[in-house]
Amino acid sequence: MTTFVLTAGAWLGGWAWDEVTPLLEAAGHRAVPITLAGLAERRDETAGLETHVRDVVAAVEAVEAAEAVGGGDGGGTVLVGHSYSGVPVGIAAARLGDRLRRTVFVDANLPVHGQPFVASLPDGGTVVRRAIAAHGTDWPPLPPAAFAAHGLAPDHTRDLLARAVPHPGATLTDPVDLPRPLASLTATYLHCRRDGSPLRPDAAALTDGGHWQSAVIESSHWPMLSVPAELAAALLAEAER
Repeated sequence: MTTFVLTAGAWLGGWAWDEVTPLLEAAGHRAVPITLAGLAERRDETAGLETHVRDVVAAVEAVEAAEAVGGGDGGGTVLVGHSYSGVPVGIAAARLGDRLRRTVFVDANLPVHGQPFVASLPDGGTVVRRAIAAHGTDWPPLPPAAFAAHGLAPDHTRDLLARAVPHPGATLTDPVDLPRPLASLTATYLHCRRDGSPLRPDAAALTDGGHWQSAVIESSHWPMLSVPAELAAALLAEAER
C-alpha cells in the first residue's frame, strides 16, 4: 500500500482532491490530502514559504509515524505537488531525500535556489506582486476568464472559485532555500497538455535522463477537478514505478 500525500496549488485546500482520493483508496492505497497554512480551513493562519515546506514535511512524517505503529510494512510515500505547491513540495522532497518513494509534480512550478515562486512567471512576477500589494498581503484568485485560458471548463471554474481563498503572498515572494539539486530527486513531472502545449523547459531539462521521468495527461491545469479519474490513474502508475 502506497501512501499519496497530495498538495494542491494556489488558493486551494485539501478539498481539491475530493474526487481523486476515493479512486486511489479503491485501488488499495492511502491518500492524505493536506491543506497548507493560510488556505481553506486554515485561512486564518499566517504563512511564508518555509511554513508551507514545514507543513509538507510534517505530513510525510505523520505518515511515517503511522506506518511505524502499523509495523512499517507500507509501500512508501509518493509526495504530490500541483501548480504553486511544486515549490514547497520540491524543497520538502529535497530535505526528505530517500524517505520518499517518489515525488510527482503535477503541472507544477519548480523551486529554484535563491529565487521566489514569482520569478518563474513570464513577467517575473510583476502582476502578482502588484495584486498582492493591492490586496494587502495576499494574492486573490484570478477572474473566471483566466481559468478558461488554462483550459478549465466553466462549471469547474465556478466550483473552484466558490471555495478558493486568497493565497498568502509571502509564500510567493520568499526566496527558495533548496538543500540539494532537484536533479537528485526520484521524481516524475506530470504535464497537463492543452492544445499541444509543450512541457515547460525546466521540467524538460530534468526529465532528459537521470532520476526524473515525465508523463502526460490531456487536461486543464487543474486535473483534479477536470479529469480526476485520469489523474488518479496517472498517480497509480507512479506507485508501480
